Amino acid sequence: MNYIYFESGTDDFVTLRTKSVNVRVSSGRDGGKVVVIAGVLDAETLTEAWAHALEPLRKARPSSLAIDVSQLSYCDGAGLGLFTGLRRMVSAGGGETKFVGVRPDQQRFLEMSVLKDPLAKQLEPPPRSGMVVQIGRGTAEILTDIGALIVFIGELSATLVWAFLHPWKIRVRDVLNVADKAGANAMPVVSLLGLLIGLILAFQTATPLQRFGAQPMIPTIVAIAVVREMGPLITAVLLAGRSGSAFAAEIGTMQVTEELNALKTLGLDPVRFLVLPRVLAALVVTPLLTVFNILMSMVGAYIVMAALGYSLSFYVDQITGCITYRDFIGGLAKSFVFAVIVAGIGCLRGMQTRSGPGAVGDSTTRAVVAGIVLTILADAVLGVVYYYLGI
Repeated sequence: MNYIYFESGTDDFVTLRTKSVNVRVSSGRDGGKVVVIAGVLDAETLTEAWAHALEPLRKARPSSLAIDVSQLSYCDGAGLGLFTGLRRMVSAGGGETKFVGVRPDQQRFLEMSVLKDPLAKQLEPPPRSGMVVQIGRGTAEILTDIGALIVFIGELSATLVWAFLHPWKIRVRDVLNVADKAGANAMPVVSLLGLLIGLILAFQTATPLQRFGAQPMIPTIVAIAVVREMGPLITAVLLAGRSGSAFAAEIGTMQVTEELNALKTLGLDPVRFLVLPRVLAALVVTPLLTVFNILMSMVGAYIVMAALGYSLSFYVDQITGCITYRDFIGGLAKSFVFAVIVAGIGCLRGMQTRSGPGAVGDSTTRAVVAGIVLTILADAVLGVVYYYLGI
């Protein structure tokens, strides 16, 4: 512990003497109280000084308090606790506390006890806003977020056009590194989910179709559902929770550590330098992962069909007879759209990270939630478009 020594003062006016500290409580001119402390105030003398200083004040409930430290010769961190306790007690009643007789060598040390007191009425938090105010505030935040999203879409679109016109300037090594993390490392879990989705769909449709003698329709139902809908959607949701959150955490950490500001200072565009490689990598790996998901779903559905006694040739004929190239291309087209959404939202939330210990975690959570919601919304819009286009 660091100790602060003061020059000795006089102690010829005390009414209470403890081991080495003198405390006197008296009335002031304005109806307040005055506490005079002389001698040594440390951990050993604090208990007695605390009792004889606070007990009279607790009963009197003064409107103001003056602490005279002109004759205080020594004080350490424990002594500051006494000053904080005195101020807290007076502030709880709406009063004010001030120091009297402070010498220059005491000023900075004593200021350490003058902290915001949550018990003081004037320091209480403002009352909670009403429902109308909260709705308006939430609406304003949503509109602000939509505006930021529109601006980011414009910047990303311009960057993608620049990359198309200047392919030799793309950071290929960064794209490959991101593709390895987001694509190759995600293939086992994507394949496992595809296998389970195929098994579940086949099992869930087997019993209802058996009632109508239509179990041979299981491959058709599973193939259409997986190729057109479940394959791209499940892959995108998985990437939103895995890769989108990683993008938000990486860029969010850079934002907290001022690395993004450093890039701007060096004349480098963060969207071109950080966002573009991640979006391009997502555009490459998402369709491939979707294909693996679809294939494993077909394998899972065949396991059920084999258990029901159907041959592999029958299963393949059923699938090839119901799935056309339009269905396959439509599913891959969805995966491209989902890739841009997941990667873009992850990077945007990372760049919107604020300061604070939990800022990166908040950005990661927002990236996952927004990525999944916008992916499902885009899937609904594409479903309507496909319907009217006859795809």
